[in-house]
Amino acid sequence: MDEIIIRRATAEDKPDWLRMRLLLWTYATADGFESQLDGILADPNQAVYMASFPDGRRVGFMEVGIRNHAEGCEHSPVAYAEAVFVDEDLRGRGLSLRLMQAAEDWAREKGFQEIGSDTWLENEASIQMHLRLGYEEMERLVHFVKKL
Repeated sequence: MDEIIIRRATAEDKPDWLRMRLLLWTYATADGFESQLDGILADPNQAVYMASFPDGRRVGFMEVGIRNHAEGCEHSPVAYAEAVFVDEDLRGRGLSLRLMQAAEDWAREKGFQEIGSDTWLENEASIQMHLRLGYEEMERLVHFVKKL
């Protein structure tokens, strides 16, 4: 995975970034996401990192931002790892670790002392990745809704 480059995303990355966002959040639509991308790229309180091969093939991304609060964090505001995604054929090779480290470096550069993150309860690979990076599990949560 040494040949894969981790770098800040640019407007040229938007088509592949959108493709990967839709694979990560399968309930979303391209129309719903496409309008967000330019705003994220322009926001100094957010960063997107792209993982790509030297030939330009984009294979993963990381979104990091700032939240007012994160479970278990002692400081406010706090850096927050919003999303990490790696194409399925490259999973299990440490690429998500490198993307998370890019988010942590961004948070340190911004002066944050901690970073929050989350994942779905059933995403064991993500849970293990977080633990390998030194994250501590704070709580488990199940959300409910009832239509009235």
